[in-house]
Amino acid sequence: MKIMAIVQARMGSTRLPGKVLKPILGKPMLWHVVKRLYRARRVDEVVVATTTRAADYAIVSLCETEGWLSFRGSAEDVLDRYYQSALRYKAEVIVRITADCPLIDPKTIDQVIKEFVEARPAVDYASNTLPPRTFPRGLDVEVMSMAALTRAWLEDTNPAWREHVTPYIYRNPKRFRLLGVYNSADFSGLRWTVDTFEDLTLVCKIFEHFGDNAFSWDAVCRLLAARPEWREINARVEQKVVP
Repeated sequence: MKIMAIVQARMGSTRLPGKVLKPILGKPMLWHVVKRLYRARRVDEVVVATTTRAADYAIVSLCETEGWLSFRGSAEDVLDRYYQSALRYKAEVIVRITADCPLIDPKTIDQVIKEFVEARPAVDYASNTLPPRTFPRGLDVEVMSMAALTRAWLEDTNPAWREHVTPYIYRNPKRFRLLGVYNSADFSGLRWTVDTFEDLTLVCKIFEHFGDNAFSWDAVCRLLAARPEWREINARVEQKVVP
């Protein structure tokens, strides 16, 4: 069973243009995401899925330099980009990761994959983002079967949902069998994704504190408990809502 992590990445962010290549410890943010993904033991392959827009050649160039697999597809229909990527590289299980989550945690990825695999064939989709959310925003992991991704690709007619890839799946519990993955304590109030300058400022401070990208999310929790003022840096940033 081939388990593939597909990382969606583009330069055209509205609130922080070019964010996926913004430097953190001298390396692009996307570099940190992919390197952390490669430490997940249950991921067989990693693919960066970007768009055919000219600006996104910079992402392809980074992939070529680093020797990463990549795919170029639709800018607006991200569901199609995922489906075509998975089809191209013959994925059987797809792990959805976004390139604006540089603190993505290998053990958390493995945890979600493990629970999905152990529950098969009774589930089509597993995630640590299903309510009630207990993980920090920025550790988001979604795992689905190729059959579930294919069905969503065929049936979803809502362009706003297709842009966000999975709403058709997790908002249709009668069509898809869903599995939530939860932490024993609630850390959902923490925001570690990067969508604004304030988000990037916080993430850079965290990386600079550790001096590398090998730290765990537990270590970040302990750091922020000791430095509560850091949490205020992006405390007022509002998360975009899926229509």
